Amino acid sequence: MFHKEGTKTIVLGIIFTATALLLSDYFIDTVWLKMILQIAAFLILVIILQFFRNPKRSVIRNENQILAPVDGKVVVIEEVYEGEYYKDKRLQVSIFMSPINVHVTRYPISGIVKFSKYHPGKFLVAWHPKASEENERTTIVVENNTFGTILYRQIAGALARRIVNYAEVGMQVAQGSDAGFIKFGSRVDLFLPIGTPINVVLNQKAIGGKTIIATKE
Repeated sequence: MFHKEGTKTIVLGIIFTATALLLSDYFIDTVWLKMILQIAAFLILVIILQFFRNPKRSVIRNENQILAPVDGKVVVIEEVYEGEYYKDKRLQVSIFMSPINVHVTRYPISGIVKFSKYHPGKFLVAWHPKASEENERTTIVVENNTFGTILYRQIAGALARRIVNYAEVGMQVAQGSDAGFIKFGSRVDLFLPIGTPINVVLNQKAIGGKTIIATKE
């Protein structure tokens, strides 16, 4: 299953691959060169398909849990000052996505979208300390009865050139459902209330809609 945001790119990839195979077969007589070009074209298509994959996941929704919004590796767990929405200290948990990860963004909790804003910006590498404040990004705040509000931020990386965000203020959203997509490598930051019990550790692999980031008893 593939994400709808990849439809155009996948179609173009198929056309490119088919064209490359036909042209190389017709115009190139050298067998080894023809094979190299055909394999390269096929590999490009495979890379495109794996990037836009959207595996179907059965999400167990729980009002007392915050689920990972994306697949990737936990690279930050620390208290920081969040200056856009809260303007106070929050507990930040960041997940870095490499180009081989699934890049679907999922809602970490169910609730009402209270804030959603896009920011144009730079394209620093996603793990850069200033990426959260200076890169192209979107900031979304969701509120539920258990945690109050939590903020998640989609951040473009050095290769990412498009952030897709489906959250709109006033929407009722379901934990684990499709919240957007980030193309070609990126990061998502979660900002939680200070003192929230964290269930993950640094360098742990997270699975979007599955891994429990935090709980509240």
